[in-house]
Amino acid sequence: MRIMGLDYGSRTMGVAISDPLLLTAQAHEIIRRSRENHMRKTLARIEKLIVENDVGEIVLGYPLNMDDSAGDRARLSEQLADTLRRRTGLKVVLWDERLTTVEAHDVMDEVGVRADERDEYVDKIAAAIILQDYLNERARKAGPA
Repeated sequence: MRIMGLDYGSRTMGVAISDPLLLTAQAHEIIRRSRENHMRKTLARIEKLIVENDVGEIVLGYPLNMDDSAGDRARLSEQLADTLRRRTGLKVVLWDERLTTVEAHDVMDEVGVRADERDEYVDKIAAAIILQDYLNERARKAGPA
């Protein structure tokens, strides 16, 4: 079983998938939409990736405000989490994603990704950061092996 991480944007969905041991997150792909509310193809692609990668749980980025309040984007993420639970039957965890896009840009700075190429990577890197944070916390709570 693997865990899928999702970074939900207005026109994109960054996807990351864990390794089978649930130790590391790998950036997988970016699902793009022509309009924000056109989710049918995005949901179909997520469902296909779940089957192809033996995913048993989903971690969805939860964009809380810096004061811990939930704004419009957080409410959209809550609605998407409910939709994913209904459609897949999987556990969907909302995970604080504050500053993950900033962190993704920092990663791209470190490895020398040019500014004009960043749109090709940022969402899937952010998804990998969200998922890796979740995996790290899960391992911390489990304690030493």
